[in-house]
Amino acid sequence: MRSVLILAVDTSSPAGSLAVVKGTRTIGTVAAWTAELYSSRMFRQLEFLLRELSLRMDDFDLFTVANGPGSFTGLRVGLTAVKGWAEVYGKPIAAVSTLEAVAVQSPSGAARVVSVLDARRGQLYFALYHRATSLTNGALALEGREQVGAPAELFRQLESGLGNGDVTIATPVPELVDVTLSRCETGRAIPRQGRFRIEQVSSTLAPYIGRLGLSHAAQGRLTDPLQLDANYIRPSDAEVRWKVSTGS
Repeated sequence: MRSVLILAVDTSSPAGSLAVVKGTRTIGTVAAWTAELYSSRMFRQLEFLLRELSLRMDDFDLFTVANGPGSFTGLRVGLTAVKGWAEVYGKPIAAVSTLEAVAVQSPSGAARVVSVLDARRGQLYFALYHRATSLTNGALALEGREQVGAPAELFRQLESGLGNGDVTIATPVPELVDVTLSRCETGRAIPRQGRFRIEQVSSTLAPYIGRLGLSHAAQGRLTDPLQLDANYIRPSDAEVRWKVSTGS
């Protein structure tokens, strides 16, 4: 049987990317860190990728997309596009967490990986994953829930609940995490050496979203256009303003 052909989309951050994955092999990627709106650049980049690989949209077997956390506007663009493609071409969708796409890049093979992303507003997105022996190839499984909070909150969790055994921090923004830990360290802090280390991973997430989407599909974790939704973790600015104005 031929390998599954996947189109992967990540519009969760300014480092947005598209990838074409065949089975577990990435055969094409387009990525750019730019302020240009996704609504204009994504389709131009997609056209370039398809042309370079001599592919058509109806060639794909599966669409995979980052569903958050990340930019509210960016995520909506990516999710809306994938919903439309899935409806037009009758193909399934696999939604993938951006934090999982970061964690899966960890090269250390550590038993526990903390995935960290910049959430802006002085906050971080983060989640703890462990290598589950019940899953194939030591795949990562989410432990607890994905969170957003001030850098000090991440530090508190490293100091307490995450302090059982070695921990690797995987992030595209190691300088942000390093500064955070430097500011927060106390006499009770986890020592830098031997207990955890910071690993820089790629901010180009689409290839990893494609591979994780294939894994999700194999487990039956698929969705359809009506069910596909974003995982923002925190409320949008509009929601916050509405709650303040209504006193709710």
